[in-house]
Amino acid sequence: MQKLLLTAILALTISSSAFAEKEFMNHTSLMDHGDGHFMDMDGGMIMGQNTDTLPGGCDKIAATEEITVHAGHKYSEKFPGRMYAFDIQEYQFKPCTKLTVHFINDDNIRHQWMMHGLPKYLYPKGMFHMELTGPGKISGTLIFPPNDKTYLVHCDISQHMEKGMKAQLKIGKGSGDLPSIPGVTANVIQDDYSDSIPEKDVKKPMTAKEKKAASAVAASENESVISGVLIIGLAAGLVLAPLLSKRFKGMAVGEIVSAIFEMIAKGIGIVTKLIMGLIKIISPNKT
Repeated sequence: MQKLLLTAILALTISSSAFAEKEFMNHTSLMDHGDGHFMDMDGGMIMGQNTDTLPGGCDKIAATEEITVHAGHKYSEKFPGRMYAFDIQEYQFKPCTKLTVHFINDDNIRHQWMMHGLPKYLYPKGMFHMELTGPGKISGTLIFPPNDKTYLVHCDISQHMEKGMKAQLKIGKGSGDLPSIPGVTANVIQDDYSDSIPEKDVKKPMTAKEKKAASAVAASENESVISGVLIIGLAAGLVLAPLLSKRFKGMAVGEIVSAIFEMIAKGIGIVTKLIMGLIKIISPNKT
């Protein structure tokens, strides 16, 4: 029994620590694996770091810049329908700029900040890549080539880019805008929920002219109803007047009132019987 209890406590402790929120970690002690590839055992990694080699066409470093980039769920709140985002969606720098990126992950999951399309003779696989597993900070450096170009910056973890974690980085004048950058450019495929709403339930707002016409029609219908009821009442009065005058001839006022109530009661009884008969015809008893 004691062994079973100890096993349960151990399992609970392991599972709790596995799902516990990680503490913020500053990744400064990275192991150099060559070709600008650095990493540690705590989920920090840099690929394609370049601090001193000039790309072809750059005679010198045109500028030295530093930026801090945050990644996390909370930055997507301003973009409806998105789950993750960077705190900045657009960057612009001079050609041949040396840029140091301080990448901060504010979530308890893995995020990346990466660029593709860089010169492969200088950046292995044409990529600069920074990664953190859990809350923390990591810093990496690269030198941009001299051409005017727009680069996609994104998180390559499955579905993170599709859910909003992407931006565009322009060198010089850039080469145009990229589509579907949250808050910057329109989506390639816009959200469309029209097929999920029955056409009969979709009501277009009425114009002032349509509202005026509808009011006129309603007023006309009301007048028609009143006129119809009035005509029917007058016709019934004309038909029943001779009959009622004979029926009530010679009666006192109290007798007339009593007779009217009796007639109303009989009328209600006849109508009730008619309704019950119709119900039996429509819904016959099943045997």
